[in-house]
Formats: sequence, C-alpha cells, structure tokens
Amino acid sequence: MARHGGRGWYGRVVAAAVGVTAVAAVTSVWTAQAGQSGGGPAAPSRAAAPKPAAVSAAIAHASDRGEHAVNITVDDGPDPVWTPQVLRLLRDNGVKATFCMVGTQAQAHPDLVRQVVADGHRLCDHTVAHDTTMDAKSQAYQAKQITDAERQITKASGGVRPMYYRAPGGAFTPYSRKLAASHGMRPLGWNVDSKDFERPGSEAIIATVKRELANGPTILFHDAGGDRAQTVAALRTLLPWLKQQGYAFGFPVR
Repeated sequence: MARHGGRGWYGRVVAAAVGVTAVAAVTSVWTAQAGQSGGGPAAPSRAAAPKPAAVSAAIAHASDRGEHAVNITVDDGPDPVWTPQVLRLLRDNGVKATFCMVGTQAQAHPDLVRQVVADGHRLCDHTVAHDTTMDAKSQAYQAKQITDAERQITKASGGVRPMYYRAPGGAFTPYSRKLAASHGMRPLGWNVDSKDFERPGSEAIIATVKRELANGPTILFHDAGGDRAQTVAALRTLLPWLKQQGYAFGFPVR
C-alpha cells in the first residue's frame, strides 16, 4: 500500500495528541456498532460490558455486498467544513460509507461523529496522531495510538465503537493487526487510492477511480487534512456514476 507523505496538518495533530495519550486509560462501557446508541452511565453495581469478540486479523479488502460492489471509505476526519458536505452527498445518493477517524479529530468534533453514526455509516480507528511511520515504532507506541483512538472515537460517538482499524498510510504490523482484531476491529486496507489527498483536480480523481476500480472494491477518499473541495466534487460525479454502472454499495467484510 502506498504511503502518503507531506502531511503538515498532522504535525499539529501529533502535538495535540501528546497530551491526550498521557491521560490514564479508564474502563468504558462499549455498545455495538449496529444501530445502538450509548446510554447514560452504568449503575455502580453493574459490571462493564465485556470486550467485543475478536475478529480476523487479516487485512480486509472485500465487500459484504459481493463482487459487483464498492466500499466507500473516508479518512482523516471528521472535519467541520468537509465532513458535512461528504455526508450530504452520501445521503442524497443513498450510500453508506466507512469513516476512518483520527482520534483527536473525533474528540474535537463529537457532533460530527454522532451524525456519521446517525446516518448509518460505520466507524474506523485511524489512530490518534496519524503517524505513517508507526510500523517502525515500538509495540507500546502502536498500542497507545490504537487503543487511545478507539476510546476517543467511542466516547465522541456516544458509545458506538469502531468496527475497523486502518493504519495511517498502510503502516500495519503483525502486532497492530492482532491488537486491533482482539478489540473487535478488522484491519482495513484499500484497493483503489483515489489520490485525492494530493489534490490533482476532481477530473483526475474521477479518472483514477474509474481506471483502478478493477483492482477491487474498497475506495480511499479523504474528508480532512486540507482543502477537500476536489474530493467533494469528484464524489458528486462518482456516486451516481457507480450506481449507473450497477454497483452496490457495501461495507468492508468483517
């Protein structure tokens, strides 16, 4: 998987994340992704809900809707400017997507996390600081990045847990995949990199997706990390086009 370089926006995220990751972990009550919303705090005498069942540690690419389907995945948000525009397009086209959220962004914009859930989309853990070199870091660092983001996203959502884990830039390790899977988060790859992060123009993004769609169903887009107007414009064309081609829209397999 290609790595994305030159993400100056994440320098500020890393700085913010240092304080976040220093906070001691507390036990939280998780609820399932499938349509459940978080309630109030559990009664003192009630035990915390058990950890979710482990899933496969293999990196997922396939769609749960079969071979002639696509999985729309949207990384790096939520962002107060671009996420609402992406959500509106998805809503207008009747499409569900998977949002791979940076923990500090989720913490800063819990209203958007809850809107993503309310619209029927799925959540994905994209770490606290979006460190694309985390595969070269210690296991303790990897664990902190993954589990802290899991807590941040779950808290921001009101109790809905991420169902997937996507390593920044594809920087998976055997350890990080097994850790995520043990927390019920299937490692999530991609087949089609739209290259929208590089802002090559909406027409170039559209052409890349159409050209590479034969590689597989999971398509990578972004809703944060800079000006995402080209992504929004490309999705405005691509979502109806995919429907016209007979594609179903699904979620990555679990």
